[in-house]
Amino acid sequence: MDFTRLVQVLLSVCGISLGQMLLKMAALNLKNPDAIGIWLAGYCINIYLIAGVLLLGVSTLLWIWVLRTISLSVAYPFMALAFIVVPLLGHFLLHEPIGWRNLAGGLLIVIGVVVVSA
Repeated sequence: MDFTRLVQVLLSVCGISLGQMLLKMAALNLKNPDAIGIWLAGYCINIYLIAGVLLLGVSTLLWIWVLRTISLSVAYPFMALAFIVVPLLGHFLLHEPIGWRNLAGGLLIVIGVVVVSA
């Protein structure tokens, strides 16, 4: 995989990961989630939700662009990096706990991606 394609793949993974973070922030930003009417109205004006959906859409379009020239068997393992990026973002941005199992699993994922892409 050439450098340009690698950057495109990693941008797609980062976009998907940031999109997930924005969806989590949207969920946390909902007011009175037990009242269905307020909950639905909260979705319509929730900037985190709108930004998350847009970012996921753009990242998906970039992913489709990447798949035109890269084998799915090479490109798709990179999506596993989101399993590392999302918990790290959750830890640093939302102060969610991250344990040794997350770290060990993340290391195994990185090793797998390196093996597949080499």
